[in-house]
Amino acid sequence: MGTSGDKLERYQEMRDFGATPEPSGMETVPERKGLPRFVVQEHHATSLHWDLRLERDGALASWAVPRGIPPDPKQNHLAVHTEDHPLLYLEFSGDIPAGHYGAGKMTIWDSGTYETEKWSDREVMVVLHGERARGRYVLFQTKGNQWMIHRMDPPEDPGRQPMPTGWRPMLATPATAIPKDEAQWSYEVKWDGIRALASVSGGRIQLEARSGRDISHRYPELRELGRALGVTEVILDGEIVALDPKTGRPSFERLQRRMHVESESAIRRLRQDVPITYAIFDLVWLDGHPTTGLPYEERRRLLEGLQLAGPAWHTPAAHPGEGHALLDATRQAGLEGVVAKRLDSLYEPGVRTRHWLKIKNHLAQEFVVGGYLPGEGSRGRLGALLLGVYDDDGKLCFAGRVGTGFTEAELSRLLGLLDPLRRDTSPFDPEPKPRLKEAVWVEPQIVVEVAFTEWTGVGILRHPSYKGQREDVDPREVTREVGN
Repeated sequence: MGTSGDKLERYQEMRDFGATPEPSGMETVPERKGLPRFVVQEHHATSLHWDLRLERDGALASWAVPRGIPPDPKQNHLAVHTEDHPLLYLEFSGDIPAGHYGAGKMTIWDSGTYETEKWSDREVMVVLHGERARGRYVLFQTKGNQWMIHRMDPPEDPGRQPMPTGWRPMLATPATAIPKDEAQWSYEVKWDGIRALASVSGGRIQLEARSGRDISHRYPELRELGRALGVTEVILDGEIVALDPKTGRPSFERLQRRMHVESESAIRRLRQDVPITYAIFDLVWLDGHPTTGLPYEERRRLLEGLQLAGPAWHTPAAHPGEGHALLDATRQAGLEGVVAKRLDSLYEPGVRTRHWLKIKNHLAQEFVVGGYLPGEGSRGRLGALLLGVYDDDGKLCFAGRVGTGFTEAELSRLLGLLDPLRRDTSPFDPEPKPRLKEAVWVEPQIVVEVAFTEWTGVGILRHPSYKGQREDVDPREVTREVGN
């Protein structure tokens, strides 16, 4: 066994102690008796992780744990064995300067003492006695510096459950007015964006659209939300919006520039030109427990307790009992409308419920594209989209056409999506009358959002204007909204 000085040679080679505030390992450390100590540091470096350090033979044996100390024996976490650190690192917190090894902010997440049950080159079994990390853990080597950490004891919280996957957001039912029992509801601004559930575990975030599609890669600025939550495990419900720089209002048309981009380089450029904000309005999972069975009022209290506010996310205000006032304010501000939520309503994933209502200031909804009409001149091959909604019998009913609101780039993009979906017959039942001889029919798989002034008596849109494609909506869910 080497001396503590030998153990720290690698640590010292990797650092410039004239620039970093970290201890050098040359300091005098007073001897102490009792159980050996440990520390877990939360390290906001290039990649957020937690550093577990165990006092051993005059130094700190160290592992970087990307997802933190596992609270449950059902899930092992990766632990990367790193260089030994000096004993004074037990108390270290601070900012390591940019350009230096481990650059970033480091704080102490937990500390305490531990007992050793086994210690070998390939396996370390200990009992931690900390405030947050308590119980029997084993670290075991898998390959090289790659280890795993496993909790051997039952979870501290015996009711803790694994985070679920595959949830869909709860949906609001369209309504024409504020509920008569106004005081029994809370009211929020209706955001004109795309709905997304954010699952955060171990400081990592996954964003899923209403359709269940993973859209995390499209909005990299929200990775910082995961880092901000650290080890707090949540599923959040909210809306991704892009604000118009001139009006400050959400703009679905502007958000279109971010919604359909896959290239990493293009996404990096668009982050500057079209920044987004995640408006968080519900909390449906918290630290191993669903909150779906709690009333909205209690979920809202828990959400606000998380104090989620950052450069690309915030928690908009809720207004209990103030429906008419908020609706008037949104109308004056040119916003889409309000969402009313019963204070005692539970969260029902994937369900459209009358416990949540959406009251709009203008008419707009989703439609399924069943075909298109060729264009003329600069319009190229697409002049108008042919739109439909499903009825209660599952038939796609023709709702009219939309030929305004497109840019040339959007027309080209839509053609690229529609041409592979061509079919020989109309998907509408019954077929539109008068018969559209020049129509190009397509499989009804594309959903778009359209604003309009009213429905005619025979169910056709008046003065429609295209707002954008909705990749987050299942075509089979598109029906005529009550109140539209």
